Parts: sequence; C-alpha cells; structure tokens
Amino acid sequence: MKARYRYRIYPTDAQQILLSKLFGCVRVVWNDALTHCLAEYRTGNKKPSGADLQKLFITQAKKTVEREWLSEVSNIPLQQSLNDLEQAYQNFFKSCKKERKGKPVRPPKLKKRRAAQSARFRKGGFKVCQTSVYLAKIGQVEIVWSRALPAEPSSVTVLRDAAGRYFVSFVVEIQPSHLPKIDNAVGVDLGITTFATLSTGEKVDAPKPLKKRIGRLRRLSKNLSRKTRYSKRYEVARKRKAKLQAKLKDTRTDFLHKLSTKLIRENQTIILEDLNVSGMLKNRKLSRAISDLGWRQLRTFLEGKAEKYGRTFTVISRWEPTSQTCSCCGFRGGKLDLSIREWICLNCESTHDRDVNAAINIKVAGGHSETQNERGGKRQSTAKVAVSCEASTHQEFIQLSLFD
Repeated sequence: MKARYRYRIYPTDAQQILLSKLFGCVRVVWNDALTHCLAEYRTGNKKPSGADLQKLFITQAKKTVEREWLSEVSNIPLQQSLNDLEQAYQNFFKSCKKERKGKPVRPPKLKKRRAAQSARFRKGGFKVCQTSVYLAKIGQVEIVWSRALPAEPSSVTVLRDAAGRYFVSFVVEIQPSHLPKIDNAVGVDLGITTFATLSTGEKVDAPKPLKKRIGRLRRLSKNLSRKTRYSKRYEVARKRKAKLQAKLKDTRTDFLHKLSTKLIRENQTIILEDLNVSGMLKNRKLSRAISDLGWRQLRTFLEGKAEKYGRTFTVISRWEPTSQTCSCCGFRGGKLDLSIREWICLNCESTHDRDVNAAINIKVAGGHSETQNERGGKRQSTAKVAVSCEASTHQEFIQLSLFD
C-alpha cells in the first residue's frame, strides 16, 4: 500500500523566490491547458490528449516570447501538472458515466494565484539527503525529519499553504504492519456536546479550537475586510488570519489522529455510524459546531489505519434507530428530542444515558452482541428494513399502560 509522509521545510529567501517562480509556472501551464480544453469543448471538438497538451503548452510554449520564462524552472513539475489535469478530466468523465463510486466529481477549475500552491517532482527531479532534500533547479532545502522514511520515495510534492508555510510530501510504498489480534470490539457514537461516546461508557471531548478562538477570528476577519484588496496591508492581514486558521486545523487534526490511533490499538473491530455530514452542514444553527469537530475526517483516519494495522472497520446504516432502542431488551420507544440526555425504558425500566445506549446499539448493529444480555447476535439490518421501521419516517402508534 502507498502512504504519504509529510515534513516541514525551511527554504532560504532565494529559494522561496525560486519556489514562487516554480508554483507560478505550474499554475500557468495548468490554466493555459484548461482554457484550451474549454475552448475546444465550446466549438464541439474533443478534448486534446495529454501528449498533445504537453507538446503545445510546454515544448512549443517555451519557444514563444510570452512563455519563454518556462525554461527557468524544472520541466518535471510542468509535465506532472498536465498529468494531473488529464487525471482530473478522466475522473470527471467516469463520474458522468456512473463508472466511479462516491459523490459526483466536478470538472477541473482554474488555479488561483493566492490559494495554496504545489508542485510535484518524480524520480530524477529530487534527492533525499541526511539533513536536506534536493529539488531540481531549487537546490538543497533544509528539512526537519520528524520521523524516518520507511522506504525510497517515488515522488515528492512541494506545498505552500495560505499561511506561507512550506512542506514536502513523499509518496512511499509500505507493507501493512498488522498489530496482534485482540478480542475487543467497540461501537462509537459521535455527537456535538460529547465528541465520541464508546460502548464501554467512556466519553471523549473534542478540543473545539474554533469555538475557543472565534472571537479572535472575527476580529481578524473584520480587520481584513477594511483593507484595500491586494494591497501590502491587505496581504499582511490575510496572512495573519491564515496563520490562525492553520493553527485551528492543526489542533483538530492532531486530536483526531491521537483518538483514531488509540481506537485502533485497543480494539480489533471499530463500528461507526454512517452520518450525513454534508446534509447536517446545511443546518445554519449547527453547521459551525459540526465543522469544528471533524466527524468525516475521523472516519477517514480510521479507514486508513484499520487497513494498515490489520483491524476491522465497519460502518452501519444511518437509518438504524440506535438512540430509540433499549440496549437491554430491544424495546423501541420512539423518537427522542435532542434535549433528552437520559431516559427510562418503558418495557424493562432500565435507565439509559442517551449516548452510551446509542454506542452499545451501534456495536450490536455491527454484529457484536453484548455479553450482558446476549442480544443481537449477527443482527445486521439493511437500509430498506431500517427505513420501514424509522420512527421519523413512518408514524407508529404504541398503546401504553400504566398498570403493566
């Protein structure tokens, strides 16, 4: 399997100028080729092949007066830029033909000058050294090795984020290192007040970096809006805001990495509930709180680490009534308001914490019965069955008696 290893680099002032030229050339080649493809589409012609685009916008463009400065940078990132454009179009075409799984892929867009920049080198354009990494026509760039590379990288991508930080990302072929098998299985219920509730009863709170620094972010945004667009002071204010946003992102990513690693190491099977995060973000009252948590990113980390370390990761249907069903007897009491955090089962009179009960039901729905009640077994309800039983979809009348 392939993995990415990312490290921070510290180019000198002269190297930063060379990297800016490289990013600009890569961006111009991409935009020129994409504009040509769009013009061909409007005239009814087919999209030119990748070889034709490289010949037209790299080889021949270097001979013109308008693009002769393309020769000042390495030719490898320019070729990789057009290869990425070709791959983006192939993904778009396959998505239109329903040959690609997942969400519909949009066509490629023009790259902006002030957005995050990147350039990719393949073998022959870079060399890994002990305290630095050599990039073609850039030189030896100082790098901080936070961990050793497990194998020889096949390519490296140089990145500059909106905050002005520089990184290199290596693609390495690695072998899955399976952890010793254990008997533990855990269900995880994700929420807003409590980020994750485990079926063991443990609750994990999120750092919520945006909520803690929302006042400072608002002040920086207000300060940025007062500046003349693209002036020197505007650029200073923009970078100040970008640094804060980068800090928020790093805090969230660090928390999600630590939590996902802990779950993978302590459990053989991790069961998660499929959440419609994109649909929840349309709720204007909860969108900021949900975005500050990173539910989808946790799922992505768990999927990758489960494959790497030989664990089992399962996602159950979003229509499972995990919050409505008693984890002791299986009685379904109906839909609960979000303000109700504890409830009593009308059948067995058991008192449940809403999140812990949901986490146990998620574990049961994933095919792992609880030893306390031996309920569930290999129970796996399909989406069709779950929809037909969903209280929020079909009205269900239950006759209750006070004397039973």
